[in-house]
Amino acid sequence: MTIIIAGGGIAGLTMGLTLHEIGVPFHILESVTDPKPLGVGINLQPPCVRELFALGLEDMLDQVGVKTRDYGFYTKTGVEIWTEPRGRHAGYNWPQYSVHRGELQMGLLKALLDRCGDDCITFGCRVTQYTNTDKGVAVIYQEGETIKSMAGKMLVAADGVHSAIRAQMYPDEGAPVWGGAIMWRGTTTAPAFLSGTSMILAGHDTQRFVTYPISAPDPETGATLINWIAEAKVDPNDHIEKSDWNRKVDASRFAEDFATWNFGWIDIPGLIANANEVFEYPMVDREPVDSWTDGAVTLIGDAAHATYPVGSSGASQAIIDARLLGAAIKAQGTGHAAAKTYEDQVRPMANAVTLANRGNGGPDAIMQMAEDRCAGDFAWLDDVLPMQERQEHAESFKKLARIRVEDTNTQAPIIA
Repeated sequence: MTIIIAGGGIAGLTMGLTLHEIGVPFHILESVTDPKPLGVGINLQPPCVRELFALGLEDMLDQVGVKTRDYGFYTKTGVEIWTEPRGRHAGYNWPQYSVHRGELQMGLLKALLDRCGDDCITFGCRVTQYTNTDKGVAVIYQEGETIKSMAGKMLVAADGVHSAIRAQMYPDEGAPVWGGAIMWRGTTTAPAFLSGTSMILAGHDTQRFVTYPISAPDPETGATLINWIAEAKVDPNDHIEKSDWNRKVDASRFAEDFATWNFGWIDIPGLIANANEVFEYPMVDREPVDSWTDGAVTLIGDAAHATYPVGSSGASQAIIDARLLGAAIKAQGTGHAAAKTYEDQVRPMANAVTLANRGNGGPDAIMQMAEDRCAGDFAWLDDVLPMQERQEHAESFKKLARIRVEDTNTQAPIIA
């Protein structure tokens, strides 16, 4: 076995498809026994969509996703702060997609199995430990109650925010960092709003609502599946029962906080009340670290740079990670040199995005700027927050995250 991939999520599956493309043998060890289309909505930025198109997945994306037309920020009363076009509507050569995370993962898995066969991935296996050797790397993994081992030339850790491989590299790191925000995520079948494929964020730092459609409208009713996130901050020192994170909850836990958020063009209380189901999540990330690579082992995706879900950075960057690592392997072969080349390309930027998303560097910080300067009277918005400043703020994050139109359209393909 040449390359072992720990984790069969978006990052791991994209890594497998990339290695197949460049002709490098691999095997994926995925902890889930029976993968299902779980999760809620995510967004895929044009730079990563470009890479999925390069892998021949355009038809799959059209089936599972919605091409996002515009992205807007609003006050807690529904006043528009800043809206910008997205994807091809913004001048990119590729669209932006809003997709159901589980449907995307199932699409990637089907493509991988179609191209590589069922033997390329083993389910029900969690990598727990690795050892660098003179020939590459040896891994220990658990399959049911059985402890097994596998040897390869390289280990790619795509095992998420709770990565066991990262924990071995950083044994004192502990649990992901929780900053005090709780997210309630759900989906509701409801009429589309604004352009019909809009993504919007409303509110401010301590209370906000994010929503966008993740299915095409029903041709008869016009209803679509709307993904939404209601978020609120609590005192991080308060006692919060965190043992059951990622659990189904009743919307009554938070619905009252958004009871007045019917803006006419979108009925947020109605979306919450009519949800298919609601899940509770902590808003967590990881502290940036100085290295993702240990010998022939390297981290990608959330294992490397888990960040707040701001600016559509998470899944998009995970896909780019896999492509850049694949390009380095193609150029330098398997092992430490390729891993270090990839890390040097991505880590400084990814660490900066993680920190920006915590503070005032993320694109959504414009909402708190409006909240602070208007002091509740948003009639003064244009006077206290000029449109030029709003545009400069939006462009600063695109530059930081390397997702500007000119950068995306003119750069050479990651893998020729």
